[in-house]
Amino acid sequence: QVQLVESGGGLVQAGGSLRLSCAASGLTFGTYAMGWFRQAPGKEREFVAVISRAGVFTNYADSVKGRFTISRDNTKKTQYLQMNSLKPEDTAVYYCAASDIYGTQLSTYDYWGQGTQVTVSS
Repeated sequence: QVQLVESGGGLVQAGGSLRLSCAASGLTFGTYAMGWFRQAPGKEREFVAVISRAGVFTNYADSVKGRFTISRDNTKKTQYLQMNSLKPEDTAVYYCAASDIYGTQLSTYDYWGQGTQVTVSS
C-alpha cells in the first residue's frame, strides 16, 4: 500500500509563494525519483519538476524554472515544491508522484498522490 499525500495548496495572489509537501509511505522512498506534475482545468497533466533519489539531480519545466524549487528529505520520506513568483497560469491541481527512473514523462511514474489545488489570482 503506497500512499503519497500532498498538502500546502491554497489561494494566493500573483507574485506570492506557496510550499507544497508530499508525505510518502508504503515504499522505499530513497529508491525513487520524486516528481511534481500539475493539471490545469481543461488541460493535460504536465511535468513540473523531478528530483533524483538522493537529491543530487533536479530538472524543471521551462515554465517554472527559476521560480520553483524541488527538494526532498529522505529521512522524513517527504518531498517539497517551493513555488515563488506565482502566476495565474500556475493555477492547477498539483500532484506528487514517484518513479523508479529519473525522468519527466508522465508514463514513467508509478505512484501518484491525490493532488492539491493551487489557485493564483491576478
